[in-house]
Amino acid sequence: MATASMYDMSRGHEDYYTREQRQKVVDHLSRQRWIDAENGTYARLSHEVPFDENGDVAPSNRVLPKSLPADAEPITKIFFDYYRTERGHHPRSINSTTARTATTPMPFFAFPMMTNIDMLAPRKALLVAGADAHSRYYSEDVQRTAPENIELVIVPGADHVDVYDRKDLIPFDRLDTFFTENLA
Repeated sequence: MATASMYDMSRGHEDYYTREQRQKVVDHLSRQRWIDAENGTYARLSHEVPFDENGDVAPSNRVLPKSLPADAEPITKIFFDYYRTERGHHPRSINSTTARTATTPMPFFAFPMMTNIDMLAPRKALLVAGADAHSRYYSEDVQRTAPENIELVIVPGADHVDVYDRKDLIPFDRLDTFFTENLA
């Protein structure tokens, strides 16, 4: 198994929200499940449930804005420059156009994604992360859990999305070697 810019969404929610915000999000998602069941359909919501200036859940049906605000935070800029431009936009991509079902984030609060990482063994894994990626620490932490089975490649000068499509930065040689050695 190989991955680029691995993201642990359950831990991301733990790191991103305060305890009070997490409770508000879980309450909101729980109410939304009932609404969806009663309506026989589902609502859409960004996987990172936003809050307004008063600290209340502010549902949005978009992951990224249609246009980039001048004061956008760095991570939003990076994702916008990929998903909302010709570089990475696709009409059916959730990150490019709309959002997931509103209740998609619920399991991220209940089940830590890396709980059973030890079950990966004895299989090998290759994790590729940009040196400048905000998500780099996820890959580093996972690699530390099983250094004999998990190889980590840190790409100098790359952010989170650069290892998606920047052919000059993607470690093709390492990927080729990894798959040749482990799938042969």
